[in-house]
Amino acid sequence: MKIAILSRNPSLYSTSRLKEAGEKRGHEVHVIDTLRCYMNMATHKPTIHYQGQVLEGFDAIIPRIGASITFYGTAVLRQFEMMGVFPLNESVAISRARDKLRSLQLLSRKGVGMPVTGFAHSPDDIRDLISMVGGAPLVIKLLEGTQGIGVVLAETRKAAESVIEAFMGLKANILVQEFIKEAGGADIRCFVVGDKVVAAMKRQAQPGEFRSNLHRGGQASVIKITPEERSTAVRAARVMGLNVAGVDLLRSNHGPLVMEVNSSPGLEGIENATGKDIAGLIYAFIEKKIQENKSSTRTKGQG
Repeated sequence: MKIAILSRNPSLYSTSRLKEAGEKRGHEVHVIDTLRCYMNMATHKPTIHYQGQVLEGFDAIIPRIGASITFYGTAVLRQFEMMGVFPLNESVAISRARDKLRSLQLLSRKGVGMPVTGFAHSPDDIRDLISMVGGAPLVIKLLEGTQGIGVVLAETRKAAESVIEAFMGLKANILVQEFIKEAGGADIRCFVVGDKVVAAMKRQAQPGEFRSNLHRGGQASVIKITPEERSTAVRAARVMGLNVAGVDLLRSNHGPLVMEVNSSPGLEGIENATGKDIAGLIYAFIEKKIQENKSSTRTKGQG
């Protein structure tokens, strides 16, 4: 098969692993810089141009779209979809997962467990907002933040009021969430492919830090997850409409809580921690889906 990886940086671990794993399985794999793609939206024949050439003949596309280029990246991916290329994750699912507020609203509607979360616009509502999530300590998150940036733990009500006021003064959109103390500065990253959790790791924050992101110095280790954690992760990915997702869970006194659903989960931390060939499992999923699509097309043709 001819497969495109949408990525700005071919030397990133996840991108290079996906290229290497695809070639190992006999595929022709091209890494395409998302921002260098430009599109022709002609009627009947949408095309994508790249470095003076028309991109064509691709069977599947693996989007590795960074949060800062979500708008343009999903537009490029949508164009590939219009050309009949199979997307590992659809553009609409990526947009849904990247919008933190919308994703939490969708998870809540489907009854997926998550920390009590508040959202408000007016500074006049700060006191009630804090009470609504159970008071201090609480976590304040920038809606546009990634990799633990823009996440603050306010240990007292006074600190919470000051931080929320400061963010609101800067016209920043924030979420206020209950702090799950019993998680002990750890979360679980479940890597979902299709309808299975194919790998899971525990990320433990450094002493004195509550953010467990590996980019913030968190330590990764293999963990055995419970059936409830497994089903919660799969359900969360399904609610977002993602075929491949990194679902971050917290262990609380009332069961697993979803913190975030990531549409472009990194491979380095989880492959190193678990020793699993996650990139190979992603290709196995793509191969299976394309085979199913071909079979259903043939069946329709015969009907």
